[in-house]
Amino acid sequence: IPLQVLTVPTAPYPDQRPGTSGLKKKVYVFQSRRNYLHNFIQSIFSSIDLRDRQGSTVVVGGDGRFFNRTAIEVIVQMAAANGVGRVIIGHHGIMSTPAISCVIRKYKAIGGIILTASHNPGGPDGDFGIKFNTANGGPAKEAVTNKIFQISRTIEEFAICPGIQVDLTTLGKQMFDLENKFKPFTVEIVDSVESYANLLRNIFDFAALKEILSGENHIKIRLDAMHGVVGPYVRRILCEELGCPTNSAVNCVPLEDFGGQHPDPNLTYAADLVDSMKEGQYDFGAAFDGDGDRNMILGKHGFFVAPPDSVAVIADNIFCIPYFQHTGVRGFARSMPTSAALDRVAKATKIELYETPTGWKFFGNLMDAGRLSLCGEESFGTGGDHIREKDGLWAVLAWLSILATRRQSVEDILKDHWLKYGRNYFTRYDYENIDIDVACEMMEDLEILIAGKSFVKQRFAVEDKIYQVEKADNFEYTDPVDSTISRNQTLLALELSGTGSDGATVRIYIDSYEKEQIFEDTQVMLAPLATIALKISQLHHRTGRSGPSVIT
Repeated sequence: IPLQVLTVPTAPYPDQRPGTSGLKKKVYVFQSRRNYLHNFIQSIFSSIDLRDRQGSTVVVGGDGRFFNRTAIEVIVQMAAANGVGRVIIGHHGIMSTPAISCVIRKYKAIGGIILTASHNPGGPDGDFGIKFNTANGGPAKEAVTNKIFQISRTIEEFAICPGIQVDLTTLGKQMFDLENKFKPFTVEIVDSVESYANLLRNIFDFAALKEILSGENHIKIRLDAMHGVVGPYVRRILCEELGCPTNSAVNCVPLEDFGGQHPDPNLTYAADLVDSMKEGQYDFGAAFDGDGDRNMILGKHGFFVAPPDSVAVIADNIFCIPYFQHTGVRGFARSMPTSAALDRVAKATKIELYETPTGWKFFGNLMDAGRLSLCGEESFGTGGDHIREKDGLWAVLAWLSILATRRQSVEDILKDHWLKYGRNYFTRYDYENIDIDVACEMMEDLEILIAGKSFVKQRFAVEDKIYQVEKADNFEYTDPVDSTISRNQTLLALELSGTGSDGATVRIYIDSYEKEQIFEDTQVMLAPLATIALKISQLHHRTGRSGPSVIT
């Protein structure tokens, strides 16, 4: 008997504007507000022209956090009712964000729905998120997310086929007959790792990686998946295929609450990895976030590689990766808050450098136009043009490829890099869960302050040094591909971020270039500039905070 398609009346919500990483809210918002999930999913489907939707393929997967499976069932039922012909889902509903980008591109899907709140905590009291990626495999552009938001504000009904029940545990195709549809609706449960692993095999020299990881003179590594989605990928690719001992990888079972931890790969939340690296028995360490697109790199004795340095080192050693030997290098790019370390490599190698706002969609646009090969963000995101997302595991294999070629330690590679180019000391202060009204008011006042004519040339004295303001602006980006303009991105080096689900996050970025003093402590070197930033913004006074939640 063909399954019935229903049209259900609903009422709009005013707060479903997707941010840089989609719609993120507390789990209870999706659970307690009637049709909250349904409204947003319908808004995504309605943003796609019906002619393009009809018979199309959509990819669905998530980081395994709480509410993941419930949401997948609703998405499948609504995809069928909205004319989609096939939904491809990762086994058990789990698939990393980089893998979803890969699968969208491989199967020429119309897009993908990623269920993740990235590095935010999970569990019933944690966060849940929904992100829409378009046919190029990358995050939807602002024109698309704006359209989704406008639809969500006026939505009156949604379409659903509640009779569809999907088995996420069994690989293969499941077919469903729907009323008024000539072809069966297909759900295909696929191996979450294989397509992505195959892509990596065509990028890196797996024989060389296997030699450095399990050969006669192999290095010892420690990888922390933080109970996020990367665990199965690390086990399959690095342990089973490249020969790492299984005890090299920890916290590899994806959990709905990430083991009660904050799946954010930085020095604060990946403290267990930092501590184990400090003991000195491991040569290389890395941690990943909940959905697998971010990474943190550590050397022996806990030597920390700042994200801007990481992408700069990969750029300077890019031909250690066979993929780039074949494709060449079309361009480098970084987000505006990321330090200028990459710029120095670009200048030396005469490769084009792009400075963009935060958000991988800007990089994707450059990649689609054939202008960009390697890029990075200060928020632990690094990637190449093999997909249209940042890619944590790719970054780790890139570093291991450099180690395999150069046969030096992580620390020695960094120090050689600083001797060659000088060093960009970089730090980021995160002030999390700030009252949104307080944060917005502070940013508005700051914009008025820096727009005043007297601000430029103003001097600040800290200890025995005098600093003078040379330039102050609100970063604006004109996309060189389609000429779209993104305004009000970052003031000075202060940013109001939308990555949290509860309150606002205010970030201070500090970058200082040194040619001579290159082996000093980062926080000591940047302390005077941090003092000035806090004085200008009055951040502690305005927010009532005495210090940041996280220092990177």
